[in-house]
Parts: sequence; structure tokens; C-alpha cells
Amino acid sequence: MPDIYITGHRNPDMDSVCAAYCYAQLKNKIDPANTYIPVRCGNLNDSTKAQFERIGVIPPSFIKDVRTRVSSVMKTTKHVLQVTDPVYNLVSLYGQSSQPSVVPILDGDVYKGLLSVDEVNSFVLRENSGKRPVYHFVVENFPKVLKGYFIKMGKVKEFDSAIVVGAMRYSVFCKHIEILDGQKPLLVVGDREDHIRKAIELQIPAIVLTGLETELTSHVDFDTYEGTVFVSEADTAETLRLLRLSIPVTQLMSKCPPILQDDVFFEDAKGILADSEFRGLPVFNGSQWKGFVTRRCFLERPKTKVIMVDHNEIDQSIPGIDEAEVMEIIDHHRLGAPKTRNPIYICCEPLGSTCTIIYNLFMRNHVEISEQIAKVLLSGIVSDTVMLKSPTTTFEDFTAVEDLCLLGKIEDMKTFGQTMFSSGASLSNENPKKMIEADFKRYSEFGITFGIGQCEVTTLSDVDDYKDRYILQLEEVKKAYNLDWAMFLITDVVKENSILLLTPLPGLDRKLSYEKESDGKYFLKGVLSRKKQLLPEVLRVLEE
Repeated sequence: MPDIYITGHRNPDMDSVCAAYCYAQLKNKIDPANTYIPVRCGNLNDSTKAQFERIGVIPPSFIKDVRTRVSSVMKTTKHVLQVTDPVYNLVSLYGQSSQPSVVPILDGDVYKGLLSVDEVNSFVLRENSGKRPVYHFVVENFPKVLKGYFIKMGKVKEFDSAIVVGAMRYSVFCKHIEILDGQKPLLVVGDREDHIRKAIELQIPAIVLTGLETELTSHVDFDTYEGTVFVSEADTAETLRLLRLSIPVTQLMSKCPPILQDDVFFEDAKGILADSEFRGLPVFNGSQWKGFVTRRCFLERPKTKVIMVDHNEIDQSIPGIDEAEVMEIIDHHRLGAPKTRNPIYICCEPLGSTCTIIYNLFMRNHVEISEQIAKVLLSGIVSDTVMLKSPTTTFEDFTAVEDLCLLGKIEDMKTFGQTMFSSGASLSNENPKKMIEADFKRYSEFGITFGIGQCEVTTLSDVDDYKDRYILQLEEVKKAYNLDWAMFLITDVVKENSILLLTPLPGLDRKLSYEKESDGKYFLKGVLSRKKQLLPEVLRVLEE
């Protein structure tokens, strides 16, 4: 079944993570033909991490991007050979109608190499060009390629030798068998007792007998012979052909192709294979062999399937989204959705939380909401609407919270929310970079690029203790993201006010309608929402 990832935006907040988790639960129930996996593309903030632990569910796992990797096109096959298997088995695979591009060679479960028809061709060319070929024989492979039986097994189980056929007159045979560069050959011979006795005398490594109608042992004494004697039921020509194919497949492995890790990007792997001389490359996960890729694997790049929740703009989404196939968008922000090749399902409503939309989708599809799911959905709504105090809050958010409190067995929403927000980080004790970028969104309007981070706290009384450190970090964030303006909204969820810290933007920052308390610090009375309160004011200033 195809995997479809459900992801929130970068620097995920509570609503983003909760929405991805709950929508995956819903989709897996109403569409069992696919597998929906909730993921996140950033670190969990302290509040979200603590809330998932409190509820007792595992939050979405982190993935770096959704770019296509080798693992998406990697192949596995039942056509696997062991290092000791004869070349005959490899050749037989290429005689089938569905010829494999490459065949993996293993030693038990350990990868040793890949072989293709190219190596078979090279083997045939080598043995038919130049001097007399020498083969590496494995005695145990004889009955794997030849129908027959052993009269005796020699002491030497593997050896290198040429092949001699005992078809000539004895005197000529003696000359040939003794002048093979000092290397004792393997003898293929019919019922010629003199030839066989000579082979025994020379203690050649193996004798393969052909064309026997009766037991030869009654005429020839093999007691003093230390080599192997095998009787082939095939004729001499067929025995010769098959003996050459009895050598182990490792004898064809002369080069080691580059190794690909399964997380290598599709295009990078395609280039590595294209620049090599091989038909295929092995794929590993760390030190473990997983499969292989061939040139056919790269004819078309598969796209990772993604559902975007709590956002709809590419620059706020998971890296690689431009290479992916967006299947759905579930959101409550302004539209800036990417172009898609095919029509897709979009559910974008002006509600206070994406989790409210997902709650409604549970209802529309008549899917029961468990106690845990109710708590996760409630967490997203309470967080994004700041306990239903944000101006983004709608009647539907109130209705959803009321129902979810019943389903989640929550007696008091206010207590639930205060407990959730109290587990958030204390800005005075935290790393400014971590806190600013934990929920940081970038925008580009009227020729100005800017970013706004936000963090919920339970008091603003200590802002002056850490203000200067955070303003300095905003300057670093501005440089890192190549922005013109960087801001950080610190929201008191108890008293429903905020403090805005920002970098200077000559001629514009002084036009903000908020109360300036000091350089880079503004008091925003009654402001809770970045989207509905702060962002419109920033856009007004930029437009004017």
C-alpha cells in the first residue's frame, strides 16, 4: 500500500502537530487502501512535547524532507545466488522469459556482489580468446550441473586446472597431459583404461568419466588415487559444456560496483549509475544490504505523496514539497497553495484552528473520536485560539471544544489549557535561537521579506530580563533567512496581551500603531493572534 505523509508547517506549533496526528488517524480509517503517516518537519516545542506525553500518545516522527530517494525505486528479487553456486545457475536465469538486469550474489545473508549478462559475456569471451583457459573447479558443483554420481571424493575440494579430453591415442595423450605448463588438468574420458591409469599415476585432481555402460571399478583400481572420480551420464561434448559452467559464480566477479545508501537522493543516484560501467548498483542501509537499482529504475522519478495541514504555502512546508505530489490541503490560513497537476481536495476554512476543521471531518465521515484523539484535537484548538480568547476564534471552535471536552472527559477547558501552557518554556532560561525559530513564519509582501516568531507565556513581567538577548538573536535570524525584518511576538495567555520584539526597519517600524516601550520593544494590548491581529498591522505599514 502506498505511504502518504501528512505534515504540518516548518517550526511546528501545537495545532500543526496535533492536526497531522489526528488527520492521519481519520484517513487510515476511511481509506484503508493507503497508509497515512503523520510526520513533522521541525523540532517539537516544549509545550507540545509535554502535552503529547501527558496524553500518552507518540507524536509524529521527524523527517528532513520528502525528496525522492533511492529507497523509493530500489528492487528486491527472489533470483539470488550463493557464492558457491555454479555459473550454470546464473546462465539459466538469463534463459528465462523475464530476464533480470542483475542478480545478487550472497554468502549466506551477506551481500558479496551483483552479476549481469555482461559478466557472462566477458567469461565466454575470455575462455575463447588467448591461451588455453584454466578454470576454478569446485567438486561439489559437479552433480549440480551434471547428472551422475561420485565413485570417490578426493582430498582437494577446489582446484584450478585446464580440461583435457582423453579421446586421442594413448601415446599422444601421454604427451599432452604432461606438458600443460606444469599444471595438472582435469580429465574427461570415456572407457579408456590406459588413459585412466595414467591419470591416476599423475595424481591429477579429478577424472570425469563418460559413456560408461558398466561399473569401471572392476577394471581400474582407484585405491591409490587421491583425486575425485565422477561419472557423468551425459555424453562427452555435453559433459565438457556443463563442466565449464560448474565453476562458482564468484569467478565472474572481477569488479566491485559503487555502493548506494538507501537515503541517497534519486537524481544523485541516477548520476552515479549513469557515470559507471555497471548495469546495476547495490543499495545499503548502513552496513546492511537492502536491494539494488538498475538503469530501468531511473526512467521515471516517483513522487512522494503528501497532505499539507495547517499551511498551504511551499516556503512554509517541508523541504522537497516542490518535488512531491500534494494530495490534499487542510488549513485555516490565507491561500497561497502550490500549483498541482491534478485536481485535489482542499478544505480551507476561516476557523481558529486546523484541529477544528479536522474535528468537523471526523463528524462528516461518522468516525468515532476516542478519548485520546479528543484530547489531541482539543490541545490544538485551545493552543491556536489561546483558550478561545483569540480574535480568530469562531462559533465552530467553541462548539468543537465543548464536544471534545465531553469526549475527552475534560471537566474544565480553562484548567486543561492553563496546564498545557504552563509546561511551555521560560524564555529567560531558554536558547533565544531555539525559541524564536520554534514557531517562525516567513512572508514576502510589497517587496519586503519578513518573518514573525511567536511564543505563548504566562507572564510578561520578566521580558526586560531577556529582551536584549532576543533582539540580538533576531538580527542573526534576519541574516540567516535573508530577511528585511524579523519579529518575535511574546503572548501572555493569562492577561491576553503581547510584547513584540523586532529588528529596526528604517522608516517603517515607527509607523506601527502599538505602544513603543523601548528600542525594539512594543506593547500590544489585547493582541493574541499573529495571523489576525499582528500580520494585518504589519501589512498596513508596508502598504503605506
